[in-house]
Amino acid sequence: MTWSEMQPLLSQGIIDTLYMVLWATVVSVLGGLPLGLLLVLTDKGGLLQNAVVNKIVGVIVNIGRSLPFIVLLIALIPFTTLVVGTFIGPSAMVVPLAIGAIPFFARLVETAVREVDHGLVEAAQAMGGSVPTVVFKVLLPQALPSLVSAVTTTVIVLVGYSAMAGAVGGGGLGSVAVSYGYQRFETTFMLATVVILVLLVTVVQLIGDGAVRLLARRGRTA
Repeated sequence: MTWSEMQPLLSQGIIDTLYMVLWATVVSVLGGLPLGLLLVLTDKGGLLQNAVVNKIVGVIVNIGRSLPFIVLLIALIPFTTLVVGTFIGPSAMVVPLAIGAIPFFARLVETAVREVDHGLVEAAQAMGGSVPTVVFKVLLPQALPSLVSAVTTTVIVLVGYSAMAGAVGGGGLGSVAVSYGYQRFETTFMLATVVILVLLVTVVQLIGDGAVRLLARRGRTA
């Protein structure tokens, strides 16, 4: 297969992969951030200490993290069909991708927030700060570099998930690699998809690392 024949397929694969990863990241952050905060706030000594809620949320997150993505992908077919109307294609794959990444991101958020100096939290409370004030004025701003790093890690994981999803009808580079690289024994095509995936991950990591360093410098000079 010549480059002129591969280029349209690879271009569409990249577009589909970016589409899946982008929307899955947005949903993962919107779902994982409050879950991660809830794990910290309801833990022992937390601002909203509640052992029952903490245990329930922890169990849900642990179950979500323990399921292999391919199993989750298949198990969610009825739900995906209910939400999107189909279980095939990039739009459909956003559902299992996001659900698979939410618990992963929640744990990263929990770790990032726990790293915030507890003295700052106590100072905010001493000045009469409410729980929302402490969360939005202390915890999230102080944890921001770590949270950006968590988003970067999640995006990279989602790139890998998207390739797996593409192999079972989700589109994207995974679908291109299987349909044209593997099944048609086009080694060049397979190598091209691998190189593109590596480049995508590298670019995401570089952007994420740059953002973390910038935020860290601003935090030191603030």
